Amino acid sequence: MAGPRAIGAVLAVCVLVRAPLARADDTEEPPSSSAAKLAADFSDPLTTVPQLFVQDAFGATHYGTEARTNRVIVRLIVPRVPRFSLFPFVQLVRPSFSLVTVPTGKGKGTRTEFGDMQLFDLAVLPWPGRETGWYMGIGPVFVLPTATHETAGQNAWQVGPAYGTIYKGVPGLLIGCLIQNPISFAYTRSPHRALSTLLFQPIVLQYLGHGFYVKSADATWSVGWHRDAAKTFPLSFGLGYVWLRPDRPPINFFVSGEWMAHRQDAPVAPQTMVRFGVTVAFPELSPW
Repeated sequence: MAGPRAIGAVLAVCVLVRAPLARADDTEEPPSSSAAKLAADFSDPLTTVPQLFVQDAFGATHYGTEARTNRVIVRLIVPRVPRFSLFPFVQLVRPSFSLVTVPTGKGKGTRTEFGDMQLFDLAVLPWPGRETGWYMGIGPVFVLPTATHETAGQNAWQVGPAYGTIYKGVPGLLIGCLIQNPISFAYTRSPHRALSTLLFQPIVLQYLGHGFYVKSADATWSVGWHRDAAKTFPLSFGLGYVWLRPDRPPINFFVSGEWMAHRQDAPVAPQTMVRFGVTVAFPELSPW
């Protein structure tokens, strides 16, 4: 029960922080400001703003091992307009690279290796349309077995569908999700195990004003479709700040905590995690 109480306490603090900002009508920053829009873009999987994203995910406590894990993720978001795209839609290309520290057993031993590379390529659909504030994207997701050790990756070539949806109809509020399901079709070692995993990332962000926002957008629920495959359902909550710099790229800083609410058939899994992230946006490089 400690986990739900902690989350409830954090939510209560955020409400108390939001209340004074809402009462300061004469100094409150409008939720349609540049900082508010950028705060949404930094968490929006369908954003058309080019970005460089760096995150460090530190596993403080784990089930099944005393080791502490770490994952450094570097991600690019490269939007392409129709005349530069393969489709008559805006096309979003997002490659992700990782350096992972993983446990070597049930003790405290770890090793650090390069992890698998992930790439998704979403086409942003022109409907329902900007008037409704609802956006959708669909395309393929790829997982390339680039890990330098078998324990640092999944040892399988994978491809599958990806879908993202975002609602921006309320200024300062972002709600949506990113769904991916990579499926293995070739393997780098034998014996191997077939993989098909549903990845669901819920996204909720509320802009507070003066560059600050709160979000629950970093945890990804994982459901393996094969028998005895792991199922994990973590929850996350974080605080971020958008730093606007005149004539220079804006920067986003955030920190979030993550707690494993439920797991099944996952003997080794993070129990609590802390994420630190920095994102640099390049709106001046947008093709349009």
